[in-house]
Amino acid sequence: MTSYQNILPFQSEQLAHAHIIQSDAEALEIAHNLAEQFKAGAVQRDAERILPFEEIEAYSQSGLWAITVPKQYGGAEVSSYTVAQVIALMSGVDGSIGQIPQNHFYGLEILRNSGTKQQKQKLYAEVLKGARFGNALAEFKTKTAAQRQTAIRKTDQGYVINGEKFYCTGSLFAHRIPTLVVDEQDQQFLAFVPRNSEGLTLIDDWSGFGQRTTGSGTVKFNNVQVLAEDVVPFDIAYSEPTISGPFAQLLHASIETGIARAAFEETLKRVRQARPWIDSGVDQATDDPLTKFELGRIVADVRASEVLLKQAARSIDAARPAPTAENVAKASLDVAKVRAHSTETALKASSKLVELAGSRGSQREDGLDRFWRNARVHTLHDASRWKYYFIANHILNGVLPPRRGTL
Repeated sequence: MTSYQNILPFQSEQLAHAHIIQSDAEALEIAHNLAEQFKAGAVQRDAERILPFEEIEAYSQSGLWAITVPKQYGGAEVSSYTVAQVIALMSGVDGSIGQIPQNHFYGLEILRNSGTKQQKQKLYAEVLKGARFGNALAEFKTKTAAQRQTAIRKTDQGYVINGEKFYCTGSLFAHRIPTLVVDEQDQQFLAFVPRNSEGLTLIDDWSGFGQRTTGSGTVKFNNVQVLAEDVVPFDIAYSEPTISGPFAQLLHASIETGIARAAFEETLKRVRQARPWIDSGVDQATDDPLTKFELGRIVADVRASEVLLKQAARSIDAARPAPTAENVAKASLDVAKVRAHSTETALKASSKLVELAGSRGSQREDGLDRFWRNARVHTLHDASRWKYYFIANHILNGVLPPRRGTL
């Protein structure tokens, strides 16, 4: 377990000038090229838990971490589907790298909904230069997952934060750590805390058996000072109709869909190398009828998740210009469908990979188990059974789903 304090000093003027992407097409081209680069070493990074500092630096310097910045602030403002495709591509080559920017994009979405013009100008400009946002949202020691104890208090200089967070994905790689806090009136805020702030400690104590290099450990705040200009209201992202919740969930679905697609593609390679089952009566595994049956089922599910992902992204973008209770609910339900489906598909495709590869698929040096481990750990973010419940409750009873980032 390692503690990190000020290992990545941050001042806006110290940031390198990242490439600025201009269009959806450019974003996808860069993402494809980077994904190919990140394939190298993916098995070793997972096996030895080598944190991908160099890869994440290349990722943000490519401009991909700024693709949701609105055009009026100098960004490409790509579609939600483009963001989803980028996350899926990265997740397919390395599930951890795919997840690390998830809360970065979520923080930018909260900023878009709740920040002032001045806050947007400041923080968007940093991101366009290459700044990365992590997260300190979840808490490990509260009675329920919805409770928050990390407190923010007003001072003469701004605010001070005290508390502790866990599952802080991406924070080890971040320049700022968006932190969910509550004040004396139980109002929630998102504080964009510089990671070199005095009193802030990051602890690399994430021990999950999957998503091993996401840096999802503990962040502690001991009288951490934060400027008022870095604190954004959080409550209104859910008390009013916004796409913050469905957009956050779309990114989770993208991670699972990307893992599922990559697991299937790897299965095709392994089947071509495998021996047929003794009872199949054929000379090659590619002619084994039951193997082909299983492959057909998997590719149908993978493709269905991809189509549902695209549909959900389009619903989000349709609601974005003028969100209402109805169109946000539609987006939430469409995202719930892909989240539920992609959960099951990623788990099945990654399990079938090892099964159809045969005994050779269990060899540690190949690391084929990483697809299932990554899928299993990531899908624990939300229970698919509750997504099915909200979908059915709307169909049967017309009840709109709740507004939150975990639907």
